[in-house]
Amino acid sequence: MQEQELKEKVGKNIKFYRFRMQLSQAELAEKAKISITSLSDIERGNNFPQAKTLCNLAQALDIEVWSLFKGEDISNEQNAVLEHFSEDFLKHINIAIETVRKQYIT
Repeated sequence: MQEQELKEKVGKNIKFYRFRMQLSQAELAEKAKISITSLSDIERGNNFPQAKTLCNLAQALDIEVWSLFKGEDISNEQNAVLEHFSEDFLKHINIAIETVRKQYIT
């Protein structure tokens, strides 16, 4: 496994567990005692967290550190969770747009 692949895998897993706990980046960053920018860079695979940060993230996500290194064996679950939250997010965005349209456009 190449370094970039590892960064991307860990980032993808952090994002998956964050979505599963229904946490925003800001909420997870606060719980893990890191900046939102750092969390975003980690989730996108741009940076790899230091050991202490990995431990803080795992604790904040209520998982074992090794879970952040899991491979494709959870990808189906990841995809299902991400799809669910994407649909839910889109639904809320559409409701917000409709509310704004009704209040300010009509």
